[in-house]
Amino acid sequence: MSLQVTDLWLDLGEFHLRGVNLEVTPGEYFVILGPTGAGKTVLLETIAGLHSPRRGRVLLNGEDVTHVPPERRSIGFVYQDYALFPHLSVAENIAFGLRLRGMGQKAVAQRVDEISRRLSLHSLLQRRPETLSGGEAQRVALARALAIEPSILLLDEPLSALDPETREGLQRELARLHRELGTTTVHVTHDFEEAVALANRIAVMNQGQIVQVGSPEEVFRRPESEFVARFVGVRNVFRGEIFPGDGGYRWLALEGAGRQGLRIAVLTDLSGSVHASIRPEDIVLSREPLHSSMRNSFRGRVVGILDRGALIYVTVRVPPDGVPPGATDFVCAITRPSLEEMGLEEGGGVFISFKASAVHIF
Repeated sequence: MSLQVTDLWLDLGEFHLRGVNLEVTPGEYFVILGPTGAGKTVLLETIAGLHSPRRGRVLLNGEDVTHVPPERRSIGFVYQDYALFPHLSVAENIAFGLRLRGMGQKAVAQRVDEISRRLSLHSLLQRRPETLSGGEAQRVALARALAIEPSILLLDEPLSALDPETREGLQRELARLHRELGTTTVHVTHDFEEAVALANRIAVMNQGQIVQVGSPEEVFRRPESEFVARFVGVRNVFRGEIFPGDGGYRWLALEGAGRQGLRIAVLTDLSGSVHASIRPEDIVLSREPLHSSMRNSFRGRVVGILDRGALIYVTVRVPPDGVPPGATDFVCAITRPSLEEMGLEEGGGVFISFKASAVHIF
């Protein structure tokens, strides 16, 4: 089933929606990404029929359901806190929506058996929710939502309350279920790695508005605003001015540096004042100048090393003897073995290199 949201406006205390437009195609796994308070959950609840907008429409397969009661929308909803009924067993929780629809006892039992096996819950059917782990409880909530064979599945931060290992396991489970069932899915999260792992397309939301929609590649490599760039972890976001170049390249003079300061070779059709972003993993660190096709190479000084477990973020100041705003800090991502191999430490000299195509101009 397709989903279309057009010019949706809603005021709900401190949460609101401002002219939201969305289009989700049949069978798509669509992720709404944004910070806490952006209005993501309110948007899901409005799609589900739990809030009435003051303006705009919600359409399912082209049919206007803006004022249709939730129970008649064929939508499955999974909250981050599971919302299981504590007085019912796992089997009874899964069967709840089926019984509301008047399904016969034999058909209910058959459907509960089918969906519980699909989600590896068969051994838990007689348990009560309070005896379940977080991952088990979330799988039960997912089974309850899928048992009614919804036309659209809405997931409200379904992985946020789980430990990292359980979260990765359930993330794989969600991807598998989507491949097998093909249910149109709208998944809300603030975790951009989760979004990249699951989404066909992503909508970035901020302050009640959709600010960018695109594939994971488009959103993470070609952000359309400074907010999106910083939210998806670009880390290197600059302002500057484009000047003519040669050989198909143009020059970006970073703000405050002027024509004689740091110049970065870029590929763009834009001119004048712009923003630029460079993802940390696109910057190569070396102790000596690299002989490569990369158009941009600068000598700098390490001014910060941030350990994030799998990755190390190294901040390099260019030029090495400068101070902001005349100097520019670049954040680079490397692995721990690379850090140890190069023997990097704060205050040490280093070279950074990156392609002109790695600089996104907007």
